[in-house]
Amino acid sequence: MRSLFSISLSLLIAITSFATDPTATKYSSADCQGSLKPYTAPTKEYTYPDSLAPVFINHVGRHGSRFPASATHCKAILDALENAKTQGTITARGKELLTLVESVMEKANGQWGALDDLGVAEQRGIAARMYSRYPSLFKEKKVEAISSYSPRCVMSMYSFTHQLTRMNNSIELTTTSGRGKSSLMRPFDVEMSYKDFIELGAWKEPYQQHFDKVVPTSAIERVLGKDYNYGEINPKDLAIVEYYVIAGMSAMEMECDASKYFTTEEYNALWSCFNLRQYLQRTATTLSSVPADIASPLLCDIIESTDLVVERGGNTSVSAKLRFGHAETLMPLLSLMRLKGCNYKTNYFDTVAKNWQDFNVVPMSANIQFVLFKTKGGNFYLRIDRNEEPIAFIPNSTDIYVPWEKARQYLSNCVPLYYQTW
Repeated sequence: MRSLFSISLSLLIAITSFATDPTATKYSSADCQGSLKPYTAPTKEYTYPDSLAPVFINHVGRHGSRFPASATHCKAILDALENAKTQGTITARGKELLTLVESVMEKANGQWGALDDLGVAEQRGIAARMYSRYPSLFKEKKVEAISSYSPRCVMSMYSFTHQLTRMNNSIELTTTSGRGKSSLMRPFDVEMSYKDFIELGAWKEPYQQHFDKVVPTSAIERVLGKDYNYGEINPKDLAIVEYYVIAGMSAMEMECDASKYFTTEEYNALWSCFNLRQYLQRTATTLSSVPADIASPLLCDIIESTDLVVERGGNTSVSAKLRFGHAETLMPLLSLMRLKGCNYKTNYFDTVAKNWQDFNVVPMSANIQFVLFKTKGGNFYLRIDRNEEPIAFIPNSTDIYVPWEKARQYLSNCVPLYYQTW
């Protein structure tokens, strides 16, 4: 007869084996592409009350879908696969991946980081929908657009504005790009407080702890073989590289069935590391507010440009200001504004994946639009659309249309005093 202790131990083991990690996620393969996920256009058309007339719009957008930013990751996984082939450990699935990565290298050759046809289509689609919603803003009006100096951002700006002029060639359009716009579009390049934060590495320890805990090596073993000699390379590092290469294929319009290479659990675990790194480096956290604070000049510019229109009673020749940057431009801005789903504070970083998802915050071509409306009585209201869907942005309120005075007060309060320019 088994002892009471052995029975209890067996029950404990059984219960533990069936227990699930409460922080684990089961997002779809598309979502596990993270910030490399192509843009999804809204399925619903949002209108506005007849009592309101649009008079001005501020738009901040991320560049569209693109080829991989560089050849670095592709070369790393390609080298490993070729080494596995030489060592005789490569698997049948590994040979498939080798062929696929060679195709990526061939297609992206000479176009690393460039906007692709899908990215162009995303930007044109957003522009076309903006024009269709607010045609009065583009009738005998001026539009000003700026972009980061990055070619994919410049091309996003041109694709967007080209579509506007196709729909109305009477628009007076000004486009500007260059390093002179970095304080707005690339603050991560110029803000010393942020550079110090990244270099000093307060974010590194929680990231490394999560990385060491959750990154599986099973997926990389599945292509390189269990007997593969990694040398001085950490298999977990190579696993992240494999994830990044596969996750980015949809953005360059290449078909890839991720389930061939990752189980749902593996894909989610690998994505969670990529997601956590962006969260720690690009948003306000319990570690530091600096990653969000660097968006203050951009938010101040949005507030001041809207103020100018209001001061003129809505009578302004410039009806739209368009800005084109990066995921690293939008993540701080959305966090600084404390928007739902974009700003999450916790000391338990293993809960981030369930509360802050880069595929929701900054997919390719992610954008935020500040639309100023005027009533017949001369009052102004602000509506904020995130990825072209209106949101309630004032805490504890469900209002979509907010009086400008109230909206301005809230947005101004988001900006640290030492950044305020009014």
